[in-house]
Amino acid sequence: MDREEILIEVQIIFDKILEREDVDIKESYSKVDVDGWDSLTHIMLIVETEKRFNIKFLSSEVNEWKTIGEIIDSIENIVGNNS
Repeated sequence: MDREEILIEVQIIFDKILEREDVDIKESYSKVDVDGWDSLTHIMLIVETEKRFNIKFLSSEVNEWKTIGEIIDSIENIVGNNS
């Protein structure tokens, strides 16, 4: 799975969790760029991402995330190591 495919999947996750389809996410976006992305939805995004990709994040990496690109980096690292 390449980075663009991961971004598409992450977009689907954001749409589901935020219950909106008008959010066009970009890798550079952070919580301040996406209406509705708060602490609670962040946890929901993590859980849904783990389910969708069948992976588990370390709490240390989750705490370091500032942007969607960093989330994608973590997914790539885990998925790449599992292939």
